[in-house]
Amino acid sequence: MQKGVGGFKGDIEITKQMIEIDLARQRLSLKDGDNILMDVRVSTARNGGGEQNGSECTPRGRHVIHQKIGDGCDINTVFVSRKPTGELYTPALAEKHPGRDWILTRILWLSGAEEGVNKSGDVDTLQRYIYIHGCPDDVTMGMPGSHGCIRVRNHDMIRLFDLVGVGTPVLIKE
Repeated sequence: MQKGVGGFKGDIEITKQMIEIDLARQRLSLKDGDNILMDVRVSTARNGGGEQNGSECTPRGRHVIHQKIGDGCDINTVFVSRKPTGELYTPALAEKHPGRDWILTRILWLSGAEEGVNKSGDVDTLQRYIYIHGCPDDVTMGMPGSHGCIRVRNHDMIRLFDLVGVGTPVLIKE
């Protein structure tokens, strides 16, 4: 913490946090300057990197966290359209809904930061509903498999969610 920086009075937190997602390595790193706060395996799109609406690819480039969803929800809370359904994920629930792409525990909704690359028109990350989100424990990490989002283990997702804020930069690279 630094005091009175930039003309502000009182205590403000100075941070250089950034999330970096490496599609080739299937890793998510949370950095604060030169310090790595988290480095975990993830699962990104089975169709690879790409920005086009309907592609089911993970969009590349610079993004920011647009919204944090699920603060205080139980681990394995099921989300549909960014709303908790009141269900908790279990293998029995999964059997009732085969093929469902489970969004669990917490959501970090991303917005593109590069006009014409991942923002606006047919390449808009926000309008594609691309998230960093929790997933079932049996989802294989370290291998592409999602419909475009970035899947993270639930315990890692809670930790990440608690460490970042709206506006945190996110770089998705190949």
